[in-house]
Amino acid sequence: MSDDLSTIATWAGALLHKLNPAQRRQVMIKIAQDLRRNQAQRITNQQTPDSISYTPRKQRKKLREKQGRIKRQKAAMFNKLRTTKHLKTRQDAQQLTVGFYGRVARIARVHQEGLKDKVAKNGVDYQYPERQLLGFSPGDHTLIKESLLLHLNND
Repeated sequence: MSDDLSTIATWAGALLHKLNPAQRRQVMIKIAQDLRRNQAQRITNQQTPDSISYTPRKQRKKLREKQGRIKRQKAAMFNKLRTTKHLKTRQDAQQLTVGFYGRVARIARVHQEGLKDKVAKNGVDYQYPERQLLGFSPGDHTLIKESLLLHLNND
């Protein structure tokens, strides 16, 4: 995967070098927004970058039956993590990043890498299965190329 990223970096770097810093920043903002939207869509679909479904949640004990349509439906994981409040973009003329920052980054890292963490503040430790939230898929590579070429064609 890093080989693919270096290929894109080399290809895009030559094109971006021809732009002035303001145009370069504008392109980076657009690409970062597109990547963030793509990552959020994948998290919504509960899939890794390789299009493999996440490991389902562990079934909880039913202490009492829940009633109501909303509570009967299975809640998707990471509903709040995929929002723009938590999944952020940062970019400048040189680079762009899409990721989690602050307190939420720890939660995302535990799931991304499949680490052991406490279920609640004073709860038991649990070994979380690896659920890759962020990563590059072949579609992301295409998205970067198309976004860059589209911006260059508009100028």
